[in-house]
Amino acid sequence: MKRIVIFASGNGSNAQRIIEYFRGRNSARVVRIYCNNREAYVLKRAVQLKVPALLFDRNDFFHGSRVMNQLKQDMPHLIILAGFLWLIPESILSAFSGRIINIHPALLPGYGGKGMYGNRVHQAVLDAGDTESGITIHRVNEQYDAGEILFQAKCAVEPGDTPETLAARIHRLEYKYYPEIVERMLDEMG
Repeated sequence: MKRIVIFASGNGSNAQRIIEYFRGRNSARVVRIYCNNREAYVLKRAVQLKVPALLFDRNDFFHGSRVMNQLKQDMPHLIILAGFLWLIPESILSAFSGRIINIHPALLPGYGGKGMYGNRVHQAVLDAGDTESGITIHRVNEQYDAGEILFQAKCAVEPGDTPETLAARIHRLEYKYYPEIVERMLDEMG
């Protein structure tokens, strides 16, 4: 059975969706949630879903060995970012080269980069007058939202949309496609 870990900083709805998706399959399972925010709701979801969690701080992640040591113990086939807001350190990128993916709530290469997350992205799409938005699933590299694009799905931007109404449509795309793309990637690993 393949092993997945999820890094999250906030609500954790995508993390929950991925955990539940693989609970019904024998192909993979989420073995741990990694979180850098003690107030994040994803930690409550981890308890409810009976998935162990590792809470860490900036020093643990960028300068210490705690996160890397736990990753070595967990031996993930794939690291999934689901609303995780920090850049991944070079040491983790090297150790898990090509096996770290992220989801972005817009069609990259537009509306990506540092500070572009959540409703900030949706507001930028609306401010630009775009008629469509969507999701991008991509590999993670040393820059925000700049890794190889693996998958995109689109949705319309409707007249009168707010960041919240657009976000609701984007979330439906995320919940549908992120687990499927994760499963496809794991299948391709053999």
